Amino acid sequence: MSEFSLTRTTTPTSEAARKAALADPGFGRYYVDHQVVVDYIEGDGWQEPRVIPMSDWALHPAAAVLHYGQEIFEGLKAYRRDDDSIWLFRPDRNAARFVHSAERMAMAPLPEQLFLDSVTELVKLEKDWVPVSENEQSLYIRPFMIASEPYLGVREANTYRFAVIATPAGPYYSEPVKLWITPNYTRAAPGGTGTAKCGGNYASSLIATREAAANGCGQVLWTDGAERKWVEECGTMNIMFVTADGELLTPGLGSILAGVTRESILTLASEHGLKPVERPITIDEVLDGVASGQIPEVFACGTAAVVTPITGFNSPDRGVQQVGDGQPGVKTREIRQHLVDIQYGRADDLFGWLRQVV
Repeated sequence: MSEFSLTRTTTPTSEAARKAALADPGFGRYYVDHQVVVDYIEGDGWQEPRVIPMSDWALHPAAAVLHYGQEIFEGLKAYRRDDDSIWLFRPDRNAARFVHSAERMAMAPLPEQLFLDSVTELVKLEKDWVPVSENEQSLYIRPFMIASEPYLGVREANTYRFAVIATPAGPYYSEPVKLWITPNYTRAAPGGTGTAKCGGNYASSLIATREAAANGCGQVLWTDGAERKWVEECGTMNIMFVTADGELLTPGLGSILAGVTRESILTLASEHGLKPVERPITIDEVLDGVASGQIPEVFACGTAAVVTPITGFNSPDRGVQQVGDGQPGVKTREIRQHLVDIQYGRADDLFGWLRQVV
């Protein structure tokens, strides 16, 4: 376990204010009182990790992240069980993906153990900020890294800052979602940054999300960048299809994010009578399957979104199409409940996914 220095805040959130925040946390509205910070210097490696008060940072105007976009992040949650113990769900997978993202963005890879220790240290210190399980609330944890070196020139930076912050959170999507199949924008291409969790992927998605809203949808469904016919993922989630012949179908990896929730659900599929299948899927196959009943259920999944039912599609070529009866499907509800029950300790963790913090 790494040794962390601690500088406590002199202005802690009052108990009353914290209780008010936890009563209605929203998503990303309130932040815990401290943050973890670790700096990297080329030739000298990762410096001593420290926990400091939550406060603004001072960055040089020429900091590389501001000009060349070297930035990556992760998202995971801490869950409070009924016995008041606090657990993380598969943080090792987030740590490994963080390394992958760093390597793709030519950044200094953070040792996986330091990632895990940093998350654990912050959650232990801020355990009072972890909400009770009512309404599926949790503490959302955001590890991230930026290029901090001030320079103007296109090359990888020589200094980086890794940090962990956290925010109490309720459901990201409180209702089922309809998806807009954008004809104008793509998220990624082979050899691009689609498999990395970097801010640029999300920034470039915002205009398509605006387009989705203008067409009566809550999110966008991306297709591939070359042919515009292969399903990739949603704006903030991986996507899965339940077929009439008992498959749980999802696009294979390649230019999409390897979601931790996605991987977990594929593992759980057989317990719900479904065969997990990863393969290329065309938009036409999806829309034809929805129309014929071959695809009676669709859902999206991710750490923030958990399992979000998809109840319809809209596209310029095919117009509005409803999935099934327009309500969350049986398998979708079963899988969602199973996953959440594991995370909150109400179902057996048969795969060793959970790590106790407190």
